[in-house]
Amino acid sequence: MHRPACWILIASSLLVAGCGTGPRPAGAGNTANARNAGEDERVKSLGTVEVTARLVEVREGAIFERDLYHYAAILKYEVVAVHRGPVEKGATIYVGHYDPWKPRSEAADKQVKDVGGNLRRFEAGHLHRMALEPSLDEVYLGPIVDKYFGKQSGPAYWAVWTNAAD
Repeated sequence: MHRPACWILIASSLLVAGCGTGPRPAGAGNTANARNAGEDERVKSLGTVEVTARLVEVREGAIFERDLYHYAAILKYEVVAVHRGPVEKGATIYVGHYDPWKPRSEAADKQVKDVGGNLRRFEAGHLHRMALEPSLDEVYLGPIVDKYFGKQSGPAYWAVWTNAAD
C-alpha cells in the first residue's frame, strides 16, 4: 500500500545518482577537481604565439550577432602563461576574434577559413588558450569592432585557435 512513497524514494535516488561531477565539455564550466589546460594539437601548432590569457572584459557593443555582417572584435586579455612566442607573462594584449558571436568551432567560413577552437562564448574572467598571429592587420582585411581604439599601444593579435581553459 505504500507504493507511491516507494516510487518517490526510487526517483529521488536516481536523481541524486545522476547529479555526479563527471567530465564536462570544454567551455561548459569548471569543476574544482578537473583541470582543463585548453591544450590540443591545433592550439599547439597554429600561429606563431601561444598563450593562456584571462579575458579582462567584453565591452558593450563589441560582440553582436549579424548573420550578414562578418567582423572581428578586439578583446582585452591579461596573459597568465606563455607557451611560445615573444609575449610576457602579465602583459595586457588585445586580440581580434572573427565573428565572436559564434562558437569558435563554427566561426570559419568562406571569407576566413583558418580559425577555430572549442570555446563556445566569450565571458569576462574566463581563461582562453590561444594560438595567435602577432599582427591582425597582416592577416585580416575585413571590418573590425575595436572598443579600445586610441586607448591601446602595441599590436592587435589575430586569434587563429581559441580553446576554453581553467
